[in-house]
Amino acid sequence: MRGHAVVTRLGRGSNPVTSDDPQSVSKAEVRLKWDPSPWNQPSHHLDIIATTYSADAPYGRPVYVVHFDSRSPDGTINMGRHSQTGQGFGYVEVMTLELDRLASSFARVVVGVAIHQNSGPKTFGDVSNAGVLVVEGYRELLKDDFTQVSGSTAATVAEFTRGTSGAWEFHEMVRGFDSDPTVFTAEMGNAPQP
Repeated sequence: MRGHAVVTRLGRGSNPVTSDDPQSVSKAEVRLKWDPSPWNQPSHHLDIIATTYSADAPYGRPVYVVHFDSRSPDGTINMGRHSQTGQGFGYVEVMTLELDRLASSFARVVVGVAIHQNSGPKTFGDVSNAGVLVVEGYRELLKDDFTQVSGSTAATVAEFTRGTSGAWEFHEMVRGFDSDPTVFTAEMGNAPQP
């Protein structure tokens, strides 16, 4: 399946997060939840995915990709909890990003969520009670239920960029994509199209 972005929503409601209004962050946690599929249906399997980009090519190819069966080579981004079914209480999948430990050669990290398409086409609208939460400690950076990307099979949710001071900044970036997880990892860091 050839993927493409289908929805773009940057910012938070009436008070958008822009490059002029960044939220500094040093260690973030991305949490994902969804309800299990009905007992007689194939399991819904969602994954948090993070892609990293170099200062030389912040919108180029990812330097590396982190998801359920991989971690960053330096251990700064890893999946602490993973679910293939959504079963459990609350947020069943968790990824931690220790941004302040990333090498200075990195300038950008994009985090998204993809739905596995093994049992046929599935969009966020087909998955009940899906939601993502991005926090730094007790500070909530983003909470979203994928409603605005309900027709998509994958979506970016957050972008972290290194500012000129060296500090990392959080930007909400909810964009829907029509692609499977493999294609999504290659395209999720592309610059938004006007």
